[in-house]
Amino acid sequence: MNAHLTNASSRSIIDTIVRDVADRNPGEPEFLQAVHEVLESIAPVLVERPDYVEAGIIERLVEPERQVIFRVPWTDDRNRVQVNRGFRVQFNSALGPYKGGLRFHSSVNLGIIKFLGFEQIFKNALTAQGIGGAKGGSDFDPHGRSDAEIMRFCQSFMDELYRHLGEHTDIPAGDIGVGAREIGYLFGRYRKITNRHESGMFTGKGVAWGGAEVRTEATGYGTIFFLEQMLARRGVALDGQTAVVSGSGNVALYAIEKLQQLGARPITASDSSGYIVDENGIDLELLKQVKEVERARVSAYVDRRPAARFVAGGSVWDVPARFAIPSATQNELDEAAARTLVRNGVVAVAEGANMPCTPEAIDVFSEAAVLFAPGKAANAGGVATSALEMSQNASRQRWSFSDSEDRLRAIMVAVHDQAYEASERYGSPGNYVVGANTASFVKVADAMLAQGVI
Repeated sequence: MNAHLTNASSRSIIDTIVRDVADRNPGEPEFLQAVHEVLESIAPVLVERPDYVEAGIIERLVEPERQVIFRVPWTDDRNRVQVNRGFRVQFNSALGPYKGGLRFHSSVNLGIIKFLGFEQIFKNALTAQGIGGAKGGSDFDPHGRSDAEIMRFCQSFMDELYRHLGEHTDIPAGDIGVGAREIGYLFGRYRKITNRHESGMFTGKGVAWGGAEVRTEATGYGTIFFLEQMLARRGVALDGQTAVVSGSGNVALYAIEKLQQLGARPITASDSSGYIVDENGIDLELLKQVKEVERARVSAYVDRRPAARFVAGGSVWDVPARFAIPSATQNELDEAAARTLVRNGVVAVAEGANMPCTPEAIDVFSEAAVLFAPGKAANAGGVATSALEMSQNASRQRWSFSDSEDRLRAIMVAVHDQAYEASERYGSPGNYVVGANTASFVKVADAMLAQGVI
């Protein structure tokens, strides 16, 4: 019945599906935003491939294969019972076992996890590592909690989640609020419950017990590798240029590190209290000491760096720079911030976080011909290196840091090239949003088509 779709008819089909998703998922704006951002890109694909419409690929794609919600009871250091809510959304496994991180943060709810899981489908597809998309987490916030409290929470969380995991089923990793400490407690509990040392069922592990070199650095490094490729296509160099980076977690720290290694000068970092500006360039070792060792606010950085300044609240995007790397959280960079960046001469924006730019901000960058790398492409290095960790676990091999970094760079170059080539094929040369969405959608849709209606 849809043998001859036009752009208009394919967009009509997409609009109908988007409305249906909104009706079926009320109160989940981030998820609806992610769905709309992908689907509005793929109308030209449907014109070329009406069989996707006939097979109901999109309707199936926007509905998770499985959603798990569970109670997480635990006792704090005062022996009081606390109760949090745990989530795991296993969104799509057409390309391989579910793969995606766990987020522990007070903002976590089902809609946030669904948005992250939906994005993960396409990000994972771009890596070409044979992994499906999932995400999970809890509204538990580890900040201010003792190690003992965090351990008890992680053990209770895994008491339920373990039954849904496995190296051929679903492989979690870290995300906001879930670092090496939390992964250690989660993996230890899984090992205890199952009586198996199933190394490949969790990634981001310590190198001494099954982890991979470069996994800690991978998301930040990969974002800058993608930025480097975008700039090279336009003949722009990183060397000697300033960059404004948001966040001060894992992604931000290692984006800063790779920018410095490639000759750029990142001058900011931030957290929920405000941001720091260091015009001489961020002292990365000091920032790591503040954030990773002391677990302090970024304001502590300026206490030992007199030339730097701290701005309480405000917007880190007010700081003029050539490049912008939003690496904190979703929708942190809005239209007003985008216009400020454009006025201040930004030439490229690469998303280190998941969906940190609002649709309106992306439109501003597009109108100003600012290079823009969407998170599902630019920050795919983390999950790509997780897949490399899985490979090492399966073969019981260890790769060196330099070998692992070389593999990461090669994957990010391939991700960039896929997105660019797809942008050309579907009529939007250099639009990496269109390119990343269409290239990844076709991969997943073909797999779903081949495997039947399941």
